[in-house]
Amino acid sequence: MIIKVKVSPNSKKEEIIKKTENSFDVKVKEKPINGQANKAVINLLSLHFKIKKNKIKMVKGSKQKNKILEIIRV
Repeated sequence: MIIKVKVSPNSKKEEIIKKTENSFDVKVKEKPINGQANKAVINLLSLHFKIKKNKIKMVKGSKQKNKILEIIRV
């Protein structure tokens, strides 16, 4: 499954807002330095979808707010 994510780093609270079936707004507390925000996004999505972190792969946008991620479900 491919999802589109708009990330808001350096937020006061962490949350996931579902916009459409495959589109989410994700707010994380971490700053976008050395991939910290990306790791937080993957961690938060793994909790949301109840899957392991290694089942989420960043396809595009590792240095941008708009990202495309692939969720591998078995």
